[in-house]
Amino acid sequence: MKLKPILLVEDDQRLREALAETLRLSGFKVVLASDGSEALQVLAGTAVAAVVTDYQMQPMDGSALLARVRERWPQLPVLMTTAYGSIEHAVASMMAGATDYLVKPFAAQTLVTKLERLVPRELPATGMVAEDPATLEALALAARVAGSDTTVLLSGESGTGKEVFARFIHQHSARAQGPFVAINCAAIPENMLEALLFGHEKGAFTGAHEARAGKFEQAQGGTLLLDEISEMCVSLQAKLLRVLQEREVERIGGRSPVALDVRVLATTNQDLRALVRAGRFREDLYYRLSVFPILLPALRRRPADILPLARFFIAEAADRSRPAPGLAPEAVRALAGYHWPGNVRELANVMQRAVILAAGRDITPADLSFEAAADAGPTAGAGIDPVTPAAAASDTATRLHASLQNVEGQLIVDALQRGGSRKRAAELLGISPRTLRYKLARLRDAGVALPGRDLHALAG
Repeated sequence: MKLKPILLVEDDQRLREALAETLRLSGFKVVLASDGSEALQVLAGTAVAAVVTDYQMQPMDGSALLARVRERWPQLPVLMTTAYGSIEHAVASMMAGATDYLVKPFAAQTLVTKLERLVPRELPATGMVAEDPATLEALALAARVAGSDTTVLLSGESGTGKEVFARFIHQHSARAQGPFVAINCAAIPENMLEALLFGHEKGAFTGAHEARAGKFEQAQGGTLLLDEISEMCVSLQAKLLRVLQEREVERIGGRSPVALDVRVLATTNQDLRALVRAGRFREDLYYRLSVFPILLPALRRRPADILPLARFFIAEAADRSRPAPGLAPEAVRALAGYHWPGNVRELANVMQRAVILAAGRDITPADLSFEAAADAGPTAGAGIDPVTPAAAASDTATRLHASLQNVEGQLIVDALQRGGSRKRAAELLGISPRTLRYKLARLRDAGVALPGRDLHALAG
């Protein structure tokens, strides 16, 4: 369980209770409020880890609540939910300081995934779950570089724990008491990313009703994480390079630069050197970011971490009303034999579902609903077929897995089938090809079968 609760602000009682139950089943503590005014009363007396608020409420709506939260608790993560067709509200919320947004209707697991990114898990006393020699080697590098202000580039497949390592570096640095600010360069539209990074002055562009500090300024005295840096457009890369070189930032519409005292970390799940050769990433920015590179191996290449991580996730997801279940020997073998295409993130999801499904004292293979069982292959030397445990899962497990699938993912698959190409699918969905590439990569990592002759080409 997380130490601090999530504040859920929603005026629809049935939806509020349903979302609260979803969050509790996912291991979050939750406190509730029916509107912005009640939410401020809760915040005045309760320390929370994040705020999830609806946009359309009475008498105080989500926009007004966001403004009040930013005044008193500027570092508190705020996730805004808004009705379908009100994308302009979501954009306005992001410009006003919201950390992220969701468009209704959304799948319950989408909300959980968003919060897992915004609210870091409480780690064991050692600070990290790491037993495999490959992970310990990467952790030792992170610990050594933490004491300096050197820029670090963390690379590895999606779900390997790059942001967890970034937080570890921050927490073990001289900046640990300063803010840790993360921004996902792939999840934010290009026309918003520059303003969110660098900030803007009042009247700098349409909708800029007041001056806003960007993420660089918000991270003063602390650490800024540029997540998925490979997805940043080339034109913005040039501006980022200047900020890193000059150690100062100029807001959009501003006339004077702001000196920076910020350590920069970056992550990527792609080969930046290959992107440099392809002309999709600036070579000078690559060398500026890759001063101290750390490669995080995929979970299948650090097998000694699988069981310790599984037990950690079980303890985290267990309901306090009953003891955390153990792992039956057959389940241990199934976990060790699976190839984990979604890495640590997939393992966390599998164990969370297993805790819900487990009827006895131990988790059995029937409780393990693997996300990519359809195309799973045995790990070299594992000696068992990893598909077999998943194939034996109960109908209940299958239904639960289906219910957790992202509605957005189904819309993307439908658009690919109708459009026949990634470019046409992006047009049908009303999003940029870059955003679609990011979403396809996330679907691929989750084991979703995508239409098309070349899955990896589609997923980018």
